[in-house]
Amino acid sequence: MQRVRRAALAPDLHTYLNDKQQEIDTARARGENPDITSKWKSARQTQSMTSVLNALQSMMGKRGRCMYCVDSHGCDIEHFRPKSPFPEWMFQWQNLLLCCTECGRLKGSKFPLHDDQQPLLIDPCVEDPWDYLDFEIETGRMSARYILQLNDYSNKGLKTVEILQLDRREGLAESYKRTYKRLKQCISNYLETPSATQDDLVDHLLEADDHGLLGWCFKGTGQNEAPFSALKSQQPDAWQHCLTAFSDY
Repeated sequence: MQRVRRAALAPDLHTYLNDKQQEIDTARARGENPDITSKWKSARQTQSMTSVLNALQSMMGKRGRCMYCVDSHGCDIEHFRPKSPFPEWMFQWQNLLLCCTECGRLKGSKFPLHDDQQPLLIDPCVEDPWDYLDFEIETGRMSARYILQLNDYSNKGLKTVEILQLDRREGLAESYKRTYKRLKQCISNYLETPSATQDDLVDHLLEADDHGLLGWCFKGTGQNEAPFSALKSQQPDAWQHCLTAFSDY
């Protein structure tokens, strides 16, 4: 996963979503029980919702990957809070994500909550996934991050991994391993090439990162792994340059 910055939505699309949400809210306020599935299917066929999908895809850059696995093409609109149990969030822009077929199938209507009713699923548009997740370099799988202050694994990380099966999808793991190998090579090449510029390093890393691993490598526990640890200790200016470049990553 990776941190995703939510883009501003065009005013006409905001108006469209607000109007559709108002229809649902008004019906429920009257004591009616609107057919949520039918309402969504009908709206999904409109040009406005196609434009909303395009806006979500643009948030993932030229690759247009799923916001959960960052591996497969993001092909559909996902409700972070599922639309049936949370109809009040059905057309809320901040509740809409981009997902692939596999992640959409796995998540479905699952939405675990903490005792305080806060979500136990990572929202990549609200928080940095690597605050809760770790990457296993040997297997390429994701796991829950161990939180030293809690002396335990992140509950949010555990639930996200469980629901999306981030530790069981072999094809996904192989893709992450290949990306990590490319990122390591970028760092090694930079350390071995005195003439390389810091901007070149950033460009090469961004080009190599197909799966949002730069957040783990520079801000997560990956910074303790070679050759990232070598860059941090031997080239502190270059390390800081990368941190600044990836501050929104």
